[in-house]
Amino acid sequence: MDRELGHPGLVTPLRLTVADAGEVLTLQRAAYLDEVRIYRDVDLPPVLDTLADARAALADPASVTWGARDGGRLVACIRAVVDGAQCWFYRLVVAPDRQGEGLGSALLLAAEAAAPPEVTTFRLNTGSKSTGPLRLYPKLGYRETHRTPEHDHELVHFEKFRA
Repeated sequence: MDRELGHPGLVTPLRLTVADAGEVLTLQRAAYLDEVRIYRDVDLPPVLDTLADARAALADPASVTWGARDGGRLVACIRAVVDGAQCWFYRLVVAPDRQGEGLGSALLLAAEAAAPPEVTTFRLNTGSKSTGPLRLYPKLGYRETHRTPEHDHELVHFEKFRA
């Protein structure tokens, strides 16, 4: 899916590989800085990920990490893990200077479309203070299913059924 997203050039979702691990980790840490401030917690799991963790996730045959590049720069990514009829999405991140342009929405929808046909349900979660994702996911058809404690925070769980 090609789409104009406010800056010159097309941004096309593509499958990332282990060779992209450093960029994925750098983007993830930059994108989660606001979350660190909101939650007042430098020990959020996405911030604690290491280069080895990023490489392992990208090498995992059970997952696919999709990214969007603009002019060669990685500006967004998301990881998808299929488990039977379910697809779990993790670490949807957008470069701080590119947030609000529709990159996250476009990438999530592209990842949904790329899921195997046997997938009937998409699932993801976010923190209860993460206002951006809490607004975004319902706009894309996700509904809140429940909340669970996570360390000193609360996770909000969402699901969406494939049309």
